[in-house]
Amino acid sequence: MMASDTAGPPSVTGCTAFRLRKLSRRVSQHYDGHLAAAGLRSTQFSLLSVLMGDVPPTLTQLADTLEMDRTTLTRNLKPLATAGWVRTSVGDDGRSRTVHITEEGRARWRAGRPLWREAQRSLHTALGLPQVERLHQALDDALAHLPAH
Repeated sequence: MMASDTAGPPSVTGCTAFRLRKLSRRVSQHYDGHLAAAGLRSTQFSLLSVLMGDVPPTLTQLADTLEMDRTTLTRNLKPLATAGWVRTSVGDDGRSRTVHITEEGRARWRAGRPLWREAQRSLHTALGLPQVERLHQALDDALAHLPAH
C-alpha cells in the first residue's frame, strides 16, 4: 500500500488514497473536537446541513447529493433518527422514502453552526488561506476528473 507506484511519475510516491484518508481523518477530528460541545460529530452536522433546505429529499436524492451508497446513508441516519433529529416518511410515489429534519434537528444544527464556523476559522488559520484555496482547487479538479459511481 505504501510502496511507490513505478508506473507514475518518479516524484509521486506513496498511495494517494492513504494520504487522502489520513487527511480526511485528521480534518474530521478537528471538526469533531469543535462540534462535540453541541453533541455532534462532523458527519452528523454535514447530514443535518444538507437537510436544512425547504424540500425534504428522498433517500436516493440524499445519497446522490452526498455521493454515498444508500446502505451507508441509512446507517449514518439511524443515530440521528434515534436522537429525534430526523425522521423518514413514505415518498410521493409510495415506494421511495423521504428524509425530514425535525425541529430538534434544526435546533441541534443551530447549536452546532457557530462551533462549525470556529472549526472552519481555526483550520483556515492553521493551514493559511492560500493553502486552503489551493486545496479546494485541487479537490474540485480531482472531483471533476473522477466519475461518480
